[in-house]
Amino acid sequence: MKIKDTIVAQSTPPGKGAIGIIRLSGKNSINIVNTIFPSKDLSKVDSHTIHYGNIEFKDSIIDEVLISVFKEPNSYTKENIVEISCHGADFILKKILNLTIILGARVADKGEFTFRSFLSGNIDLSQAEAVSDLISSNSENSHKIAINHIKGVFSNKIKKLRDDLINLSSLLELELDFSEEDVEFANREQLEKLLNEILSFNNLLLDSYKLNNVIKDGINVLILGKPNVGKSTILNGLIEDDKAIISDIPGTTRDVLEDTVTIGGNLLRFIDTAGIRETEDKIEKIGIKKALNQIDNASLILYIIDLNNTDSKSLNSEINSKFLKNKNVIYVGNKADLKIEKDTINLFKKNNFLMISANNSIELINLKDKIDLFITKNLVNEDSSIMINERHFSSLTNVNESINNVKKNLNNKSNTDLLALDIKYALNHLGEITGEVTNDEILGNIFSKFCIGK
Repeated sequence: MKIKDTIVAQSTPPGKGAIGIIRLSGKNSINIVNTIFPSKDLSKVDSHTIHYGNIEFKDSIIDEVLISVFKEPNSYTKENIVEISCHGADFILKKILNLTIILGARVADKGEFTFRSFLSGNIDLSQAEAVSDLISSNSENSHKIAINHIKGVFSNKIKKLRDDLINLSSLLELELDFSEEDVEFANREQLEKLLNEILSFNNLLLDSYKLNNVIKDGINVLILGKPNVGKSTILNGLIEDDKAIISDIPGTTRDVLEDTVTIGGNLLRFIDTAGIRETEDKIEKIGIKKALNQIDNASLILYIIDLNNTDSKSLNSEINSKFLKNKNVIYVGNKADLKIEKDTINLFKKNNFLMISANNSIELINLKDKIDLFITKNLVNEDSSIMINERHFSSLTNVNESINNVKKNLNNKSNTDLLALDIKYALNHLGEITGEVTNDEILGNIFSKFCIGK
């Protein structure tokens, strides 16, 4: 990847639209656009300004456009950036793109604008990853976390830990220089305190790894229960769409159906399943097996009970079912608009279970509120401002290993050179997160996930 030439790409998605944007970055960006934008000399305008005019070629007007100018070093890449906002017809976008290429620009590689921002020191590697996360965010919480990472909340914490370790490492190196005089420059108690702080912080981050995947990919909510209790009706009501076929015939749902919806800032993946019962129907058996297989992957189970067709004995049997043991379960009684035994009502009230009619939109809102409250309390920490990805997880795991080695050597009163070596390893692994220590393979993997225009 050449980083000294001028690159160009379409920054808006392909396909017809009202507006399209062509972005250039590099030393010759302004000169290239000046050649096809006779309305104004962009080399003489201030940075961060927008200019109206025409893109022209050989006295032919291609389009009316707005030109945004960001001059080095005050731009995303710290290079001259020019963005051409034109009408979103494919023909116009391709025409302008081809003109810039003819005039000397090169089509950008995937993520190259952000890669240049990283190389210029404008952002670090974890912030670059957050740009991709922001683009793909699909819920309020995933968006909030991506914004925090872009702002450097995560990076600053990692850099603080790294700076503290560097200071202590310097003192240990000083001890090595004066090893013959048997002096200690690095306070061992202070060192151990710092190591414990790093381990504590790292463990919190490592614990957030699973939560990060849940927030990004969606929280799996499994809808489970006996046949004909209204699971499919509830699914349709929650996603506000007729996704599942509804019938009075037990066993209608035979396969796993799923759809996503955002509730309370979280993306939820609702999964409707075949009703759980004993059956001789081979196809229905397969559906029931699939339903039970989904239990281990579910973050939350909505267990639906037919209030009109149960009693306290069978209700207790369902609640205490072995496949619900140690699971996150919300018990929902459906068909509350029909006749219900008094014992059933009392049992539901005693356990604070929800009773609804799936055909009542207000009561479905109550169910959504209960789901949101449960997730907020038990699955997602509202205060979570940092989440880690697989790459961070690997680096932090290695950091912990190195730090534990340092602690072990401290307790064994090992030589200073062993302490210094493991601290150096920890520093390298922390540096991997922010990109202070990296390699071409890691960079290629990260930026290949971007779109070309970013």
